[in-house]
Amino acid sequence: MANMAVKQLQFQQVISLSHPINPRIPLWPGDPPVEFEEVASLEQDGYFLRRFSMGEHSATHMNAPNSFYANGMGIDGYPAEALVRPAVVIDVRGKTLGNPDYEISPQDIHAWEHQHGLIESGSVVLVYTGWQHFWNDPAAFFGQDAQGSHFPGIGEAAISFLLEHRQVAGVGIDTHGVDFGQSSTFAINHAVLAENGIVLECLTHLDRLPATGATLVIGVLALEGGSGSPAAVMAFIP
Repeated sequence: MANMAVKQLQFQQVISLSHPINPRIPLWPGDPPVEFEEVASLEQDGYFLRRFSMGEHSATHMNAPNSFYANGMGIDGYPAEALVRPAVVIDVRGKTLGNPDYEISPQDIHAWEHQHGLIESGSVVLVYTGWQHFWNDPAAFFGQDAQGSHFPGIGEAAISFLLEHRQVAGVGIDTHGVDFGQSSTFAINHAVLAENGIVLECLTHLDRLPATGATLVIGVLALEGGSGSPAAVMAFIP
């Protein structure tokens, strides 16, 4: 019998990084609304039950490769062990809050590593832009105008560095896209999902996480062939 490495997860606190889901959440333009319908009630049926409908990329969610690649894996293809990952948090609010079109650069990563050390291979890099605080104001969250949406994201040079030189497992962000709002190519999604990596969007409570040391446990619905799924993302804090 092969020797199995024993992995231990020690923590003092668990923080949810997912927004509650309701019909008022910010929705990507053109995406289906969040809808709830009562199908059984305590008064009439003895139990309470609703049905719900929403897009696969709405609320706090994870994207799947087949959302950008015709032969890509669906959300149900991720093995369980791929969804438990060490996390680092890069706080770029100083750059983004005055510039909603800001793209995270390699310089931002180098500055973070100068303070905290090199990003560990297999990590998920979470980017705290401050946009989580606009969640209850969809107009501010998207910054929509005649040119389209305006919110920060990860730049192409930064994602190339993270994938090629740090071998990260994926990225997450508190905006509605790891690609910034003005992107028309979704290059960051393409780059990460080409390797069956992790893309998390619409995260929250990133301000409550340490820069290093947290472990993410990502719960997705195993939607067969799904292009993504709403996600319950838990951060375990040592």
